Amino acid sequence: MKVVIFALTFLAAASHAVEPYPWKAAVASEKITPTEEVWMAGYAGRKGPMESVKRDIFAKALAIEDAEANRFVFITLDLIGVPKEFRIDVEKLAEEKYQLAPGAVLINASHTHSGPMLRTYRPPGSDKLLPSYSSIPEADHEMRVQQVIDYRKMLLEKIDKLFEKTLSNLQPTSITWSKARAGFAMNRRTPVGSAGWKNSPNPNAPVDHDVPVLQVKSADGKELKALLFGYACHATTLGTMEIHGDWPGYAQHFLEEDHPGAIAMFMNGASADQNPYPRRLPVFVERHGRAAAMAVEAALQTPQIPVSGPIRSAISWPEISYQTAPTRTELEKRVAEKSGYEKRYAEFLLAVLDSGNEFPKSYPVPTQVVRFGDSLTFAAIGGEVVVDYALRLKKELAEKSNGAPVWFLGYSNDVMTYIPSRRILDEGGYEGGGAMIYVRSTIHPAPWEPAIEDKLIGEIHRLFDSLE
Repeated sequence: MKVVIFALTFLAAASHAVEPYPWKAAVASEKITPTEEVWMAGYAGRKGPMESVKRDIFAKALAIEDAEANRFVFITLDLIGVPKEFRIDVEKLAEEKYQLAPGAVLINASHTHSGPMLRTYRPPGSDKLLPSYSSIPEADHEMRVQQVIDYRKMLLEKIDKLFEKTLSNLQPTSITWSKARAGFAMNRRTPVGSAGWKNSPNPNAPVDHDVPVLQVKSADGKELKALLFGYACHATTLGTMEIHGDWPGYAQHFLEEDHPGAIAMFMNGASADQNPYPRRLPVFVERHGRAAAMAVEAALQTPQIPVSGPIRSAISWPEISYQTAPTRTELEKRVAEKSGYEKRYAEFLLAVLDSGNEFPKSYPVPTQVVRFGDSLTFAAIGGEVVVDYALRLKKELAEKSNGAPVWFLGYSNDVMTYIPSRRILDEGGYEGGGAMIYVRSTIHPAPWEPAIEDKLIGEIHRLFDSLE
């Protein structure tokens, strides 16, 4: 009898479950594969342009409207990361043509290292744009710069189409959240004693293996419309001369192949210090893609948590300071004593001083929070964010929202360089500041200030609190 009473009680509770939130949504996809031979982004050592297309790359959008007519659009790109100037162009388009506030659009890049170059830079004291990779022959500079300009124009036009397709076709939907785990990402920071840190698998260092999934279905639950999923792992399985989306591109392809009619969208997390392992063989990129897709499938088998509304979102650009910039004497010493990129970057910074300019004191790093009622929070920070941020914010924001899940995103709205935690900044190495010497499109005269982690996480908290 006790069993029967328990069963009846359970069924009664289930019958009084909260009604699904009355969402409207629409999803769309646009191919953004280069149509001409372009220089590729991601590996400075490449000595030539792309040789072929291994798999098409895409821009995708998921537009969501709540019961109060608030709208939000997720944009995902199979690209290494958009620069701040492009994010501003998208903001202007969204606001002027579609009446979307800046905080109502989130752009996330998969960070594939097998996509087209997106950046140029203006040398100190010059009005002439140059391509962002020093390996490009000087005779090709003008052509490669024009290719970047043309590609970014095409990309903005494609995003315009995505806005139009989704925002003009919002339909009643059901939205649920769930998660599973994947295990092919591993921390890549391995200590090597007095030599510092090397890029190799470290199974004892922090990781974030969560694979969160947002499932968008028709209102009756019969038709799957979209699968928005995430993972914290670099898209660097291959370094070939072929255009493709690396493992995230394959994961999206497999999911769309297994769910005809649905569109799969990937958003990268805090993967700055996370690599896919094993790497470097073509078979691994497909296997990692399948592993991610299978994690999504596993998440679909778990209990689905209804996502509630309304949508509340905000974006800000807090200024993060640099440490003390090197003096002219220090830079001249580096030029004399260093070689390779260290020497070239010292020469670049000297050219900034020689042109009569000063080094910037800070840089605006984008932070964004999106709250779906009290059921799910997205927290995003620009740049290549290390895993410490995700692990800390998932805990701290969940404590503020009675355990509601937190989905952390890096590579969002601007990718200017690495974003280290205080721990990694103190440890040094590539993610701790060493990578800054490879950037020309933004002048980074010195590593970030020690307070960077607390400032960025504090700003996420401030935005979260403002959306109560």
